[in-house]
Amino acid sequence: MLEFCKQCVKTSTGALLANKGRSFLTMLGIIIGVSAVIIIMAVGAGAQSLIINQIKTLGTDIIGILPGASEEEGPPASVMGIVITTLTYEDALALNDKKNVPNIVDAVAYYKSMGSASWASNSYDTNLSGVTVGYLNVEEGEVDKGRFFTKEEETNLAKVAVLGSMVKKELFGDSDPIGQKIKIKKHNLEVIGVMKEKGTVAFQNNDDQIFIPIKTMQKIIAGVNHVGMMRLKVDNQENMDRAVNDVKITLRERHDITDQSGANDDFTVRNSAQAMDMVTTVTDALKFFLVAIAAMSLLVGGIGIMNIMLVSVTERTREIGLRKAVGASNNDIMIQFLMEAATITLSGGAIGVVIGSLMAILISVIAKLLGYNWDLSISLPSIILALAVSISVGLIFGLYPARKASKLQPVEALRHE
Repeated sequence: MLEFCKQCVKTSTGALLANKGRSFLTMLGIIIGVSAVIIIMAVGAGAQSLIINQIKTLGTDIIGILPGASEEEGPPASVMGIVITTLTYEDALALNDKKNVPNIVDAVAYYKSMGSASWASNSYDTNLSGVTVGYLNVEEGEVDKGRFFTKEEETNLAKVAVLGSMVKKELFGDSDPIGQKIKIKKHNLEVIGVMKEKGTVAFQNNDDQIFIPIKTMQKIIAGVNHVGMMRLKVDNQENMDRAVNDVKITLRERHDITDQSGANDDFTVRNSAQAMDMVTTVTDALKFFLVAIAAMSLLVGGIGIMNIMLVSVTERTREIGLRKAVGASNNDIMIQFLMEAATITLSGGAIGVVIGSLMAILISVIAKLLGYNWDLSISLPSIILALAVSISVGLIFGLYPARKASKLQPVEALRHE
């Protein structure tokens, strides 16, 4: 049996090498399909790691509160860009009260928008972030020059601003901005501080922002009464569940929600672990969906193999007749053609794995050079799976031509011109 298999492989390889161009074109669909599967799985895993690593940078002791209800495992509508106004500045004050949430360290409320800031002849479009004074504690921000605004300035609609390092560079260059006036939407705000460079955290460039007291942002700049989100820092990760429960109870009392089951909540509370679980679930689904799309090219490659094998059966009809005449059985002929199909797909799959792996490595290197926290993930199971699928495609789509070849009658095959 072993000798027969060796002979089949040798004969299959010889038949394929006799038509190198046609064999390569037949393998091309498999090469593209397998490499696409490898690349998408690696890129999907890398993108997932990038998102999760960004969430981890926020800390494991953070609770996020967004306006609008959501399913247990899903995001609220506000994440999709829908404006929901159920959270207020007063909610943030209540949550920052240890009588309501004993395990809270500090809280920060946000209202964000885009806007243009100008000074002298310079103008710069940037992110306007209305925040409470708790920003420094919760986000671990540091002031490089000047100071951050005070609680009194937050509540008294003070027209002051703290610049991110990038904004300072774009507007003032090497000039000292402290004490200068910048104009935002026809309002003059005094620059009282410049933040230390922090970079991008959770896909938010902290240096490309102007920080404004949230009441000033709400009443003077944006003309709104709600906040976009809140973030709370908990004293100990072990107290996270208790803090989350206290936050929900406090908000339900403030919003006159009597149902404690959460069915009527108009807010969403998530901790960092829940956020990572949710992101992992979503990205896993997206990743496997993309892999399924990429695998369609393997189907196309399989159809190409079947077509070429049918042509090969027609071209080698006399050869089949001769082999049957000297004692080859139907199974021998069928195995021969299946081996040829498997050889094509295995060769194509191996080449596809190499190309896909190299492309995945290149993408990872480029992502890291661009400053992204990107993990390279080319797993052995994915390579084995890709090769197994490619061989299966060859056997499945090669079965019909092989059966057709095995059914040929020796006399009729030998008469074939």
